[in-house]
Amino acid sequence: MGKDKKGKKGKKAVKARVPKVKCCESRSKCGRCPLRMLKEGTLPDGYTVKRRKLVRVDGRTFSKKDLSRAA
Repeated sequence: MGKDKKGKKGKKAVKARVPKVKCCESRSKCGRCPLRMLKEGTLPDGYTVKRRKLVRVDGRTFSKKDLSRAA
């Protein structure tokens, strides 16, 4: 007699969204808008938004590669 196998559905890994570097200023904000992510609290640690642009809290410059690692 074989074992009864139950069909388990694996959970998909939720990939963190990487915010855009600059807000596109559209009326309906996209899912990656830095303003929306700041409001929802999903912006990576150490980042904030000033004048619709994504900046680091400590004032240092960053690249998109650094941003994807942080997210």
